[in-house]
Amino acid sequence: MSTPPEQHVTVGIGSGAEQVAAAESASRTRRGTSTDMVLNVGPQHPSTHGVLRLRLVLDGEYVVSAEPVVGYMHRGAEKLFEVRDYRQIMVLANRHDWLSAFSNELGVALAAERLASIEVPERAVWLRMLLAELGRVLNHLMFLGSYPLEIGAITPIFYAFRERETLQAVMEEASGGRMHYMFNRVGGLREDVPEGWTSRTRGAIDDVRRRLSEIEQLIRHNEIFLARTRGIGVLSPKLALAYGASGPVARASGIDLDLRRDEPYLAYNELGSVLRVVTRTAGDCHARFECLFDQVEVSLDIADACLDRLATLRGAVNTKLPKVFKPPAGYSYTQTENPLGIAGYYLVSHGEKTPWRLKLRTASYAHVQLLTELLPGTLLPDMIAILGSMFFVVGDVDK
Repeated sequence: MSTPPEQHVTVGIGSGAEQVAAAESASRTRRGTSTDMVLNVGPQHPSTHGVLRLRLVLDGEYVVSAEPVVGYMHRGAEKLFEVRDYRQIMVLANRHDWLSAFSNELGVALAAERLASIEVPERAVWLRMLLAELGRVLNHLMFLGSYPLEIGAITPIFYAFRERETLQAVMEEASGGRMHYMFNRVGGLREDVPEGWTSRTRGAIDDVRRRLSEIEQLIRHNEIFLARTRGIGVLSPKLALAYGASGPVARASGIDLDLRRDEPYLAYNELGSVLRVVTRTAGDCHARFECLFDQVEVSLDIADACLDRLATLRGAVNTKLPKVFKPPAGYSYTQTENPLGIAGYYLVSHGEKTPWRLKLRTASYAHVQLLTELLPGTLLPDMIAILGSMFFVVGDVDK
């Protein structure tokens, strides 16, 4: 037997490394005198959620090894934070995960407020929670529509975008933005919501909740969708924890972790039974989709609870700060439950108007790394199903 011109070695952990070795051994047995093919998916590709490159080694239609190659977006946000003040960095912070803009800027504001020991008005706290949960639904609806599209079902995305438009209308009315809201400020929110906004928001939430069943009927139990996702890309709890997975990806593997409940911030600890954590145990592509779908219902319930509380609150939505905000020298670490998983903000200040360092910990970065473990041994068509089910945004990787 002739030796292949290239050898590909993937270093993994636990069962993932064993899976790679088994796939390579099976590959050598099947191919006889043939050689593996190296296939580059991306860095520009409809299924990669952005500028991501996957370097795959294939034996026929079987994936022997997979290497995610990141860095093509050149975001550089963490370095840019160092030369912009705390109002300006919100512009950068809400763009690395462009589907979770409000949550991103909220995390930065919370980190600065913790460092400066700023107490935010109660009305601002509940408005932040409301807007964060509406943003979570907007994020999930994008993936609920685009994921079926990636594996061949075009219709659901039209239904998902109809619901997104309904919620984006109220988000735009409050903040003036449709994707990048720039509504958070250190100390609260930029301004209060317009008169009558809360009633219009409640109507929008009711409309979305009523029509969610249409998306569910289209896709959740569809035979073709089940065949493409059930039992595919199984992620074990051990592997999920080893790579730092979080959010719907981790909860689909049975990891019952949600910072809103376990390390509450804002006023999530006051929600009681309204805040439910959706989990599954299968750990496959379908389980990840189900966690995402069912989380939408929970977020809509939380949004209703926030509206109920806001009806009883009056007063300011921000704290008056100096024109040039300079937090004291020191550091703080804040983490939030963003739509795609845990987001961390490590802020270091030297007492200046710009951060000395603002390091981001993003969920997408951990989830992309998991592809080296989940893809080997699978068929090439399953690669798209697994890739889409990791629910990542490439800007959140490159940050």
